[in-house]
Amino acid sequence: METQTAVTLLAGLAHPTRLEVFRLLVRAGDEGLPAGELARHLDLPPPTLSFHLKELRTAGLVAAHRRGRHVVYQVEFTAIRTLVAFLTEECCAGLEPSTCTSEEAR
Repeated sequence: METQTAVTLLAGLAHPTRLEVFRLLVRAGDEGLPAGELARHLDLPPPTLSFHLKELRTAGLVAAHRRGRHVVYQVEFTAIRTLVAFLTEECCAGLEPSTCTSEEAR
């Protein structure tokens, strides 16, 4: 992954509302959620949600698909896995491997 791509993805998440939307979509998994359901869950006015979904789509974090009369939004999990791999590819380079694990993982 190029550094600029990582910056774009991270910038897409750099707003509290977008991060909330994204996390809700992560919980929904591959099924995704229609915009109306997202708006209800997060108590957001449709224009506000629309703006943030557009930003997430532009960043490459979310995709939209028509399902009947609804537009369903889903996380681009491949992009997220690639971003996490990029961020951690040199984790603990030169250090004892146990240094890299969190307390919860031990």
